[in-house]
Amino acid sequence: MKTRKKKPFDFLIVGSGLYGSVIARELFNAGKRCFILEKRDHPGGNVYTENIAGIDVHRYGAHILHTDNKKVWEYVNQIAEFNRFTNSPLANYKGQIFHLPFNMNTFHAMWGVVRPQDARDIIVQQRASEYCDNPKNLTEQAVNLVGWDIFEKLIRGYTEKQWGRKCEELPPDIITRLPVRFTWDNNYFNSRYQGIPIKGYTNLIGKMLKNSEVRLSCDFFENRHYWESLAEQIIYTGPIDAYFDYVLGPLEYRSVRFETHVLNIPDFQGVAVMNFTDRETPWTRIIEHKHFNFGFQKNTVLSYEYSDEWNHGKEPFYPINDKKNTALYRQYKDLADKLDNVHFCGRLGEYCYYDMDKTIESALKKSSELLHSEPFKFNSLEKSSIPPYPVFEEQVE
Repeated sequence: MKTRKKKPFDFLIVGSGLYGSVIARELFNAGKRCFILEKRDHPGGNVYTENIAGIDVHRYGAHILHTDNKKVWEYVNQIAEFNRFTNSPLANYKGQIFHLPFNMNTFHAMWGVVRPQDARDIIVQQRASEYCDNPKNLTEQAVNLVGWDIFEKLIRGYTEKQWGRKCEELPPDIITRLPVRFTWDNNYFNSRYQGIPIKGYTNLIGKMLKNSEVRLSCDFFENRHYWESLAEQIIYTGPIDAYFDYVLGPLEYRSVRFETHVLNIPDFQGVAVMNFTDRETPWTRIIEHKHFNFGFQKNTVLSYEYSDEWNHGKEPFYPINDKKNTALYRQYKDLADKLDNVHFCGRLGEYCYYDMDKTIESALKKSSELLHSEPFKFNSLEKSSIPPYPVFEEQVE
């Protein structure tokens, strides 16, 4: 009887983003041989940070790790030290500045109120006067939830830029609730832990991948049969439809493009994240990167973010989880489930939006499954189907 020749690696990991890097670290630590294939010219996927003018720049948008899961927080901090950054973004509506998430600072700037009950009364009154049964679009749903003022100044323009559609053309279930916070707390997240690696995400990723073989600037699909021949199993973190050569048709995404500028001034906007919520401003937000690490450099680096229609050749950022695309994904998942040695993982492999802590949880759980070891005990994983809105504490009754 002929013996099958053992392949040189136990696992081929397609993609060196956060998911691929975490699982590569865990598999190596368990004695597995891993080969990581990365299409870009750098590791780290969308969490990649690049040093420009002495400042760690989040090349693919702001990434702030926030979690209530102590195990996740301890896991990353044993690899790299995180700072105490607290996300407190601002919203700029035609030159008017509002705090996010919607809180008492927001309501004071909008209506001049100083008492929570006064803010509640205005929201309840506006909701009642504009309320419609069975909302047919996002506009009607949002006004039902928070009233016209908040919708018009802080939701409409940003949402229309994000999705490239008018709110009247977007389905109401994109926002099933818009809770608001009746405190003066500007902390965007309710998470118990949050921060950013002091030396950047690239340093974190590098430490996780240091013991694995990594090949950069290599597209899995350009020499697919060769790469597949190298390993017993494949962990695939790319787009699931691309793996099957779009045989059922392409899944849809929203993309993001960035314009980055170095300015010879010490400060530009005084905050890491400034959202621009009017429709007329073409960018969705400006990121001033030095503030993520409390920098005192003499210059500053800005990234202007523009939401963009996705097509082949652009980076897929946010899955469009409407009924049509969800049904199509399920068909692709049926194909994927028939493959014993290929595991479709992460944001693109599972066609969902994962926060970073959930990405780490998912990768650790998957590694336990592959190693047949004691599973990591986390809270239930939650996937988001849309780019995240602020997380709030209280729902207006």
